[in-house]
Amino acid sequence: MHYAPAPLHIPDGFLNLVISLIFWVLTILAVALAISKTGQALGEKQIPLMGIMAAFVFAAQMLNFPVAGGTSGHFLGGALTAIVLGPWAGILVMTAVIAVQALLFQDGGLLVMGANIFDMGVLTAMIGFGLYRLVSASNSRTLKLAVAGVAAWLSTVAAAFLTAIQLGLSGTSSLSIVLPAMLGVHLIIGIGEGLITVAALAFIMQTRPDLMQADRVAERGGRGWIVVGVIVSLVAVLLSPLASADPDGLERVAEDLGFLQAGLDAPYQILPDYTIPFLGETPLSTIVAGIVGVLVVLGLMVVVGSALKKKPA
Repeated sequence: MHYAPAPLHIPDGFLNLVISLIFWVLTILAVALAISKTGQALGEKQIPLMGIMAAFVFAAQMLNFPVAGGTSGHFLGGALTAIVLGPWAGILVMTAVIAVQALLFQDGGLLVMGANIFDMGVLTAMIGFGLYRLVSASNSRTLKLAVAGVAAWLSTVAAAFLTAIQLGLSGTSSLSIVLPAMLGVHLIIGIGEGLITVAALAFIMQTRPDLMQADRVAERGGRGWIVVGVIVSLVAVLLSPLASADPDGLERVAEDLGFLQAGLDAPYQILPDYTIPFLGETPLSTIVAGIVGVLVVLGLMVVVGSALKKKPA
């Protein structure tokens, strides 16, 4: 029985070399800008929050949820991360999560990693933050949560739209076929994204509203919120063996349209499919692999944040 969550991201072989390289360039430019912008404003008190957000997004992405027609969806997190941290720190967090998923867990190809980061990290963060900022000055929590939910839903649909364009331009599938197929399933998956985003933001607004403003992060309340964040992430990992084993939206579309076999296996394996090799495909294997992933992305973001933090005058 397969307990690990289904692979989430574009594998090598789905996009041609030209499209892959174009999105590597766009992603490098976006990440470089994010590093510059984050470095100008990041203080020491924001660093733990970046790590916690990375850990939460990684853990939440392991929880595939079922949608119609034997398909599963998974949380992206770009909109949520950007709304809480700001777009630039949000892009860095999403880049770290997606890179670790590809390099450590062989989830998503290496050549197409630039496209995966751009689609699920850069694009979703910019859409999420851009829409939420329109109402960020409002005193209405209901309005803010409603807009955040719509932004998260739209970011998922936009990521699916861009992926379909990439597949069409790569000649993997006809754009007239793959575009409606990708949008059709992700219009539904996006509802789950919106609900998770609203639930997470509602919790933050209720318990620690100061976390929504980067210049006031952790001004009070000690380190308790860090412990809460770690616990929530670990709970998500513990639930990961219960994730839907159905193929996710992209995998379902690839299977239905006949280009699933174009995907290439990674040239190496470390913790493939979110499992520990010597533990096999068991619930314990998935849980241990998830804990490893949570600790890696959390530590990575703390290191990156420490390197980028604003120097005192």
